[in-house]
Amino acid sequence: MTADIPSVRQEPQLRRALGTLDSYALGFGAMIGFGWVVLTGGWLEAAGTLGTVIALVSGGLIMVVVGLVYAELTSAMPKAGGEHHYMMRGLGARWAFVGSWGVTGGYIAIVAFEAVALPRTIGYVFPQIDQGHLWSVFGSDVYLVWALIGSVSALVITAINYAGIKAAGLAQTFVVLFLVIVGVLLIFGSGMNGSVAHMEPFFTGTAGLFTVLIVVPFLFVGFDVIPQTAEELRMSPRKVGRLIVVSVVIATLWYVVVALTTASSMPLDELLGSELATADAMGALFDSRFMAHLLIAGGIAGIITSWIAMMIGASRLMYAMGRSGMLPRWFGRVHPRFRTPSNAIVFIGAISIVAPFLGEGALGWLVDSGSPSIVLTYLMVCVVFLVLRRKEPGMERPFSTGAGRLGFGVGVLGLVLTVGLLALYIPGMPASIHPVSYLIFGAWWLLGLVFVLRIPRGVHGGVDAEERLLDALRRRRSG
Repeated sequence: MTADIPSVRQEPQLRRALGTLDSYALGFGAMIGFGWVVLTGGWLEAAGTLGTVIALVSGGLIMVVVGLVYAELTSAMPKAGGEHHYMMRGLGARWAFVGSWGVTGGYIAIVAFEAVALPRTIGYVFPQIDQGHLWSVFGSDVYLVWALIGSVSALVITAINYAGIKAAGLAQTFVVLFLVIVGVLLIFGSGMNGSVAHMEPFFTGTAGLFTVLIVVPFLFVGFDVIPQTAEELRMSPRKVGRLIVVSVVIATLWYVVVALTTASSMPLDELLGSELATADAMGALFDSRFMAHLLIAGGIAGIITSWIAMMIGASRLMYAMGRSGMLPRWFGRVHPRFRTPSNAIVFIGAISIVAPFLGEGALGWLVDSGSPSIVLTYLMVCVVFLVLRRKEPGMERPFSTGAGRLGFGVGVLGLVLTVGLLALYIPGMPASIHPVSYLIFGAWWLLGLVFVLRIPRGVHGGVDAEERLLDALRRRRSG
C-alpha cells in the first residue's frame, strides 16, 4: 500500500537531550561491538599481525575520509535521519530512499547480529545454556534457553530505546566507560607479559588483507549514527562534525590495539584453537581465567553499546522516511511522553527478538549481508557531497573539509575509496560473502523496491525537495 502522508507540524518532536560525554560515548560505542572479541583470531590467521594492522589502519583511513564527508554534511543539515536529508537535497527523492534504505538495512542487520552474539558470548562462560534443542538452521543448532537469552535481552534493549534518548545515552556512557577499563587492562597485560615472538607470521599476502578489509564497514559502522541523532545532541553543528571524525580515529586505535595485544599473548596456533581468541588472550596474559571472563564482560559491553546505537540509528532513519512519506506514516510518529520514534523502535526490536532463533550461524550471515548496503550508502553520500559542493557552494558549512579544490578532493577520494570497498563484495572476489548473505541482501532490496517504485517521479533535489515530495504524494492520494 502507498505510504501515508504525515502531517508533522503538530506532532511531538524529538528531544535534544545528549550532552558532550553522552555523544562521544554514542559515537565510539556504536563502532565497538562484538567483532573485536570473536573475529580477531581469524584476522591474524588470514593476514598475519602486520597485515591485520595494515588492513585495519587502511580501513580506518577510508572511514576517516568518509567521516569528513559526513561531518561537513551533518554540520550543514543537522537533522534526524542524516543521509536521508543530504540525498533529498542533493539527489532527489528516489535516490534518497535508496541511500536511506541501504544504511537502515545495515543497521538492522547489526541489531539482529548483537541479539545472536550475546547468547553466544554468554555460552562461552556458561556452556550449559545449550539446552532444549529446537531445530537446525543451515547446520547451526538452535537451543531454547540460548535463544531466549538473546530474545529477552532484545526486549530490554528495545525498552531502553523506547523510554527516551536520555535513558539510552546514560546506559551507553556507563557501558563505554567499563569497556575502556577492559581495554586498558588488555594493554597492561600485553606490556607486562606479551611477546613479539608470538606475533609471527607478520604478513601472509594480499588475499589476507582483503579478508580483513571486507569487515571494515561492519567494524566502523556507527560513526554515522551521530548524523541520525543530530536533532537530539546538545552540541553546535561544528562540534557535531568534529565528533564524527574523532570517533572514527578512536575506534581505529581500539581495533589496532586489540589486534596487537591479542597477537602478543600466545602463538597463533594456540589462538586458532580458541573459540574466543581475544578472551583467551586476556586470560593468557594474566594467567587468569577470571581475566578472560572479564574481557568477555567487555565483549558484552561492546554488544550493548553497538546494539543501543544501531537501534537509535535505524529508528531515526525509518522515522525520517516515515515523515517524508516514503514509508507508512506509522514509522514517523513520535511518542508524546518519551519523545522517541517509538513505532520504528518497536518494529526493529521485533526483528531482534526473532533473530536468536536463527542460531549461531546467523552471526556470519548478518555481518556480511548488511555491509554491502552500508558501503553503498557511504558511496552515495560522497556523491551527494560533490553534487552540493557544485550546486550550492554558498551553503553554510560550519564544519568544512576545506575550501575549493581541497574540499572537493576529499569528496573525490571518498568516492574512489568507497567504490573500491564496494568491489570487495562482488561474487568471485577473494573476499566475497556467503551465499546466504547474498540472499538476505537481495531480500532486503526486493522489499525496498516495493516502496521506491511508489515514490513519484520528478521530485529532484533542492532545499524544498521534501516538501515537494509530500505535495506530490498528497496530490496522488487526493486524485
